[in-house]
Amino acid sequence: MIEFLWPWVFATLPLPFLVRLLKPVPAGQQGAALIVPVAEDFQPIESPSIRPGRSWWRFWLALLCWALLVLAAARPQLLGEPVPLPVTGRDLMLAVDLSGSMQEQDFLINQKPVDRLTATKWVAGEFIERRIGDRVGLILFGERAYLQAPLTFDRKTVRTLLDESVIGLAGQFTAIGDAIGLAVKRLRERDQKNRVLILLTDGANTAGEVDPIQATRIAAEAGLKIYTVGIGADAMLVNSRFGRRQVNPSRNLDEKALRNIAELTGGRYFRARDTQEMEKIYAELDRLEPVTEEELNYRPTKSLYMWPLSISLILAALLVLYQQRRSTHG
Repeated sequence: MIEFLWPWVFATLPLPFLVRLLKPVPAGQQGAALIVPVAEDFQPIESPSIRPGRSWWRFWLALLCWALLVLAAARPQLLGEPVPLPVTGRDLMLAVDLSGSMQEQDFLINQKPVDRLTATKWVAGEFIERRIGDRVGLILFGERAYLQAPLTFDRKTVRTLLDESVIGLAGQFTAIGDAIGLAVKRLRERDQKNRVLILLTDGANTAGEVDPIQATRIAAEAGLKIYTVGIGADAMLVNSRFGRRQVNPSRNLDEKALRNIAELTGGRYFRARDTQEMEKIYAELDRLEPVTEEELNYRPTKSLYMWPLSISLILAALLVLYQQRRSTHG
């Protein structure tokens, strides 16, 4: 099926005739009292130089060029068959902690120690890629919370923005309450049954203007379900100059608060001590029950304006070349 994006352009088709009608008569031809005949006026009508067909074909060809230009300007396009989109109807927002503590290297990827943010990018990136049909957004937070990517079907862009994030970009401290508040603000207009926030942090709320529990209560009233993920390894023994000693990389992790946030909104709290455990968490999140929504259809379109435009330009070029050659040969 062919349709025109700008059909009103066809109203300009009679424009050449209007210009011809309204064109003023040259001053030298107004009120001429005497017409001086020339030899050409007395040539027989069969003469090749003035046969009617020799001039009329250029007239009609010029009109054809104009019609093709108008046709191209109307933006013809070919509509394909409707294609159903795989939409589950879930709006999923990721909130990722970028505070200074995320540089702790207590995770392993391919047996190499990496910081917590790198591990989060490694696993969360794959999780984002699997969210086919979901709208995914990204919030980055430290001392402040920032919307890095609004809800979108473009998962590749969301993953790219996550990969480009760096520790300390939003400050050195942690504003969990601000991140939840921003998520509520961005998801408030969506269907109440579809809202999901996955909050990843390795610390406690140490900054921001909104109390996390207060923000969580607002989220619960808005129908936002929050899944919290606590990042960081357990206490371990490490070698030092004074022998082996115990260190706890997750000493600042407020698991109680994260558990309360999840329970108040009907979500769950997960503990990610290593990359394998983090992968299991995302596999569990993958099994979230999707909400059925009215099916969306996409109709592919293919622009066709280049064909009439190309033909018009070729014909116009031929007319110009013919006129130049005719002028040259007298």
